[in-house]
Amino acid sequence: MINYTLKCDKNHRFDSWFKSVEAFDMLINKSLIICSECGSTNITKAIMAPSVSTSRKKDEPRKEIQTKSKIKNDILELKKKIEANSEYVGNNFANEARSMYLGEAPERSIYGEAKADDAKKLIDDGIPVMPLPFLPAKKTN
Repeated sequence: MINYTLKCDKNHRFDSWFKSVEAFDMLINKSLIICSECGSTNITKAIMAPSVSTSRKKDEPRKEIQTKSKIKNDILELKKKIEANSEYVGNNFANEARSMYLGEAPERSIYGEAKADDAKKLIDDGIPVMPLPFLPAKKTN
């Protein structure tokens, strides 16, 4: 795993983890990394301070594992709640969200997939959407 500090063209900064340098490059080249503040897909690596090991950090790997485990459990809990209380609309997410916003479809909690440019258009139009930190059950084995 590799951690990068990233920034968008509006200088919003955020951190993200990637499986590898190659995984990051693939996601950035396909414009699949989106700024959560403005929806921009014009993302670059920001200057980061190096991570230097010291003797004080010997116990940190255990804490890091515990923290990652808690985060994983929290995400799983969030996924269960969303799947139990929301309608999965698949690739029709952007159209369905826009229809609800315009009053053309009944308002309800939905989740699904959208292309990066479609998600950005929703955000630009003031339609409240956000990426979820998991794949829907229908997309996992």
